[in-house]
Amino acid sequence: MSLQNLVRAFALAAAVSLGAGSAQAADPIVLKLSHFVPPVHAFHKWAVKWTQKIEKESGGRLKFQIYPNGQLVGPPNRQFDAARNGITDIAFCLHGVTPGRYPMTELANLPFTWPSDGVNLPEMAKRMTELAPKYLAAEHKGLHILFMVMANPIVIYSKVPINSVADFKGKKIRFASITNKQLLEAMGSVPMLVPPPESQDALAKGIAEGAGFPHEAGFAYKLASVAPYAIEPPLASATFALVMNPAKYNSLAPDLRAILDKEAGVAGAMDFAKDWQAFEGFARNFEITKSGLKIITLPPAEVAKMKALSKPIIEKALDAQEKAGHKAREFFAAYTK
Repeated sequence: MSLQNLVRAFALAAAVSLGAGSAQAADPIVLKLSHFVPPVHAFHKWAVKWTQKIEKESGGRLKFQIYPNGQLVGPPNRQFDAARNGITDIAFCLHGVTPGRYPMTELANLPFTWPSDGVNLPEMAKRMTELAPKYLAAEHKGLHILFMVMANPIVIYSKVPINSVADFKGKKIRFASITNKQLLEAMGSVPMLVPPPESQDALAKGIAEGAGFPHEAGFAYKLASVAPYAIEPPLASATFALVMNPAKYNSLAPDLRAILDKEAGVAGAMDFAKDWQAFEGFARNFEITKSGLKIITLPPAEVAKMKALSKPIIEKALDAQEKAGHKAREFFAAYTK
């Protein structure tokens, strides 16, 4: 081979090598997002929009694979640990599926606990997300909190009518958090720890006679088909978080982290909460008009009895966290002000 041809061959090989390197550098980063709710749930629908927005803002450098219904890591109680361990990059889950593991966070689950102006999911999400770095990050060790959000407060789906506090006695009822469990116990119920996706089956088989869920979750899990009554008013909310594996978060280029930060945080929390709250109204109406759900609203005197039973539960939870060295009352006051 002549010297001229040899130079050309080397030049061509170098060009091919550089082209391959450029293509490799342009490959998008694919982030796995795992959650445990079905695709009809408000979170999944919101997550699809949220990830598409981030993909567009990143110029295609970030891509997402969403795994609903626990498809990637299994039951709800594995979601947060899966993000810690890098099995998934991002996880959305309910703290109540691991009772007692996030005790400061669970203070927001206490009965009839929400801001003084009432149930307003965007405001509740805003407060939890803003308060998380100071009060809640320590018990989320190994996780980068993208945002926190409160669920629509739970009502009790029941297989039989419940018209008073006394009617709760002896009923086997699925609970959503340790503080929900304590209120049910105070009313004489038998609390049952049932993973959300298994609740319809538990009710159908009589393993449980009732279940605490917001209407949107009742709609998603088709609870009205096996529990035709919903007992209102709502008793308590439940805490959720969207979290990320810290190593994965830190491995992203600064501009990509900035996009995530902008679309998560308070803005992301409030945006999802707005959708979640709207879906609650839709789900409640659908259950009543299409699924035949009957709403039983407890009289004020019975609600007052529930609130009286709640007071020692609230004080005990706050005292326990204060004794553990946490600023529980300060956090509780900031959240409920």
